[in-house]
Amino acid sequence: MKITECRVAGDELCLRSTDFTEIRRWAYNFKAGDYEIVRRRKKRSNDANAYAWRLIGEIANVLRADKDEVYIDMLHKYGQQFVCKIPNSHRSKFERSTKYWEIHESLPPEEKAQYYRVFVGSSNYDTQEMSILIDGIIDEAKNLDIEVISEREKSLLLEEWGKV
Repeated sequence: MKITECRVAGDELCLRSTDFTEIRRWAYNFKAGDYEIVRRRKKRSNDANAYAWRLIGEIANVLRADKDEVYIDMLHKYGQQFVCKIPNSHRSKFERSTKYWEIHESLPPEEKAQYYRVFVGSSNYDTQEMSILIDGIIDEAKNLDIEVISEREKSLLLEEWGKV
């Protein structure tokens, strides 16, 4: 349901939408705690993702490396990451369910936990995060004398990101 207006009336939050049927269905099925209102973030465009992977492929060819290895290297250098502490009892499950990670810091056995550095895959990036990643990939490609898009073409990609 797309919200078209929001206002406060006393201690109530009032939302408006143009789809009356959807409003009624949502209101009658509402259960407290089932919803969270968050600002929608802009996602990167498929063209930007395709361009990133094209350059990654060309970098891999020049380096005689695997595309996935180059992608992971780009995530390490230019991607989004965070550190988390996982109890030893959950390590196996974490390692199987998380795609890009490395051991961050080994803890003494009495801690019964491990710190991991987790690298966020680019499919989860917003516009700014993808822009940073692509800038890094472009720099790497230039250093290998791989032809990259012009600043104008890059600006057009950025413009498209803003519309997604």
